[in-house]
Amino acid sequence: MNEVLLVTGMAGAGVSTVLKTLEDLGWETIDNVPLSLLPRVVAPPTDPDETPRPLAIGFGTRTRNFDADTALRRFEELRQRGDNVGMLFLDCSGEELTRRFAETRRRHPLADDRPAVEGIQRERRLLAPLRERANRLIDTTTFKANTLAQQVREMFTRDAGVGTTLTIESFGFARGIPAGVDMVFDMRFLRNPHWDPALRPHTGQDPAVAAYIAADPAYEEAVGRIEDLLLLLLPRYRAEGKPYVTVAIGCTGGKHRSVHVAERIAGRLRDAGLCPTIVHRDLAAAPQDALEGRPHGQ
Repeated sequence: MNEVLLVTGMAGAGVSTVLKTLEDLGWETIDNVPLSLLPRVVAPPTDPDETPRPLAIGFGTRTRNFDADTALRRFEELRQRGDNVGMLFLDCSGEELTRRFAETRRRHPLADDRPAVEGIQRERRLLAPLRERANRLIDTTTFKANTLAQQVREMFTRDAGVGTTLTIESFGFARGIPAGVDMVFDMRFLRNPHWDPALRPHTGQDPAVAAYIAADPAYEEAVGRIEDLLLLLLPRYRAEGKPYVTVAIGCTGGKHRSVHVAERIAGRLRDAGLCPTIVHRDLAAAPQDALEGRPHGQ
């Protein structure tokens, strides 16, 4: 059985960095494979005793004849054939991608003669089915390349001696608690930026949103105590040999309070020498007043 990881995502979000890091970890990597060739590239081992190296395949809107539906069909074909197939999606905010394209003076693959922001918006629509289907997601909006590489090493290193792989995942209770989490912290007691018209379009990664949340009288003590609790418990999980720990931080919609608190907690854990991976499950979901439920006094 082949182990295959399909690596896709927004142009400029870090697909190349992920492939390079996986290569350093012993994976075979191929970038920009035409989707029609996937079944042949992932050929079954000719020797039944052979243990093939895991294979990572990068593709995206820059890939010839890209189509999300075709990609998902190939994904299913490989799974039905018995291959162990996963999909990693690299996401990033439009504002940060625009900055990266401007800084590197590269053209967006879908905006040769148009502003990069138009290509980014079109690409996000084209990739939406893949983002929804991916079983792993990394948001690189606040990452530098070495931070992303560190996250990938933590996620895919196979050496049992490396300890516990830690994931901090933000989510919205309106869409359900993520499956398989070890601890859940509810941030719905904090005041909600969704009900401020100036803040609603932004996310918990925006400084203005973060400041609004941090101004809640309960914020500092509550989040600080959660951080202290995690710093107490996580080394004990590691000592017990637990390979994966996922800490879920929830708010109502999963765009503001949970995202900000997840980022803050991950930063505190990094400062303490841990290497958490951040996943923002509902960051790209459209905000909905009906889900948020306006609280009294706000």
